[in-house]
Amino acid sequence: MSKYLDRAKQLRAVVSPHYNCGQSVVIPFAEDAGLTEQQAMGICANFGGGLKRAAACGAITGGLVVLGLFGIDNPATYYQALRASHDGMLDCADLLRRNKALGGEKKPHCDALVYECVTLVEQILHEQGKL
Repeated sequence: MSKYLDRAKQLRAVVSPHYNCGQSVVIPFAEDAGLTEQQAMGICANFGGGLKRAAACGAITGGLVVLGLFGIDNPATYYQALRASHDGMLDCADLLRRNKALGGEKKPHCDALVYECVTLVEQILHEQGKL
């Protein structure tokens, strides 16, 4: 397991303060990207709940932030991998609706998306020589 994934799992286990899905993806990479944890928290404060509107998934958006912080501005591989593993869905409402229809609970679903995004971002950063 990687230090990034380990940190994401630690964050998702904390009850108070609550780390939203975007914060849980960005904070593990913050120090390596030149940010403090507080800065990362602030940047991603409104990412939870699909940007507070059941829109784009906060975990997916957090991954885009990390890629951008490391100078990757073409996230095609990231999007392709996520669409392939989620029937083309990238919006929070759609992902949660599908999870519920399959009998899943919200927190484990969101945790899994956070871990998937952290793992995918780390893989892309390694492939691009950024880590």
